[in-house]
Amino acid sequence: MAQILDGKQLAQTMQAEIALKVDNFFARHGYRPGLAAVLVGDNAASQVYVRNKRTACDKVGITSSLHQLPTATAQDELLHLIAHLNTDPQVSGILVQLPLPKHMDESVIIDAVAPMKDVDGFGPVSLGLLMTGNPRFLPCTPLGVQQILVRNGIGIDGQHVVIVGRSNIVGKPLALMLMQKANGANATVTVCHSRSRDIGAITRQADIIVVAIGQARFLTKDMVRPGAVVVDVGINRTPDGKLVGDVDFDGVKEIASAITPVPGGIGPMTITMLLHNTLQAAILQHE
Repeated sequence: MAQILDGKQLAQTMQAEIALKVDNFFARHGYRPGLAAVLVGDNAASQVYVRNKRTACDKVGITSSLHQLPTATAQDELLHLIAHLNTDPQVSGILVQLPLPKHMDESVIIDAVAPMKDVDGFGPVSLGLLMTGNPRFLPCTPLGVQQILVRNGIGIDGQHVVIVGRSNIVGKPLALMLMQKANGANATVTVCHSRSRDIGAITRQADIIVVAIGQARFLTKDMVRPGAVVVDVGINRTPDGKLVGDVDFDGVKEIASAITPVPGGIGPMTITMLLHNTLQAAILQHE
């Protein structure tokens, strides 16, 4: 039976570490790192995510502010707000909650965030630095995946990691991260996606499988090599209201050596990495 990689418990441990560093920052500089969250519209899931992030900020001593705009807000108005936050010395990091309303161009909005405040790690400068092996802010969910492996003593160096999913938020940046010449990386990485043939034949070759494809219970027991580590990034709601991941947890846990649950796996780690990045942004802005 697989070891359960408890993201909730690890997040609490890492948030305690971050809280100490935030207190040290406050002692040195006289103010606390600040995270500004921007929420456009009334997407229920986004509201929950932002609320959870603000609660986590309070827990570690990071100041947080919420800028909530109606769905009909013009793109120029949102860009004006971001420009203001870019120049606000009390704002260390800016989080624009996605998805945005359909009349807005997400790439334009993400590009507008100042690179030194891009704590989501989605901007072209952040991703370009990652691509060249000199990362500044790593995207929060991929960083959470990496940390849950490293902190549980699961070796990545030299391992074959198969990532199922090629999104700009998880799959692509995670592949770049795990290929780096660095501790917690040095992996051989294969990326599968909707056009890949016989994904099961590929995942069965993996030492570590990361699934972020957005399909409930996509990865089944027969797609996993005995002893592999499985990380489930997905979160889906079934017709009966149950939250499940992209992995068939009950089946796969019988064959994997370690597995993340949903909920309670990567979700709490993502928020924790946002706190980490906000603190790092504040430190960098004082260098």
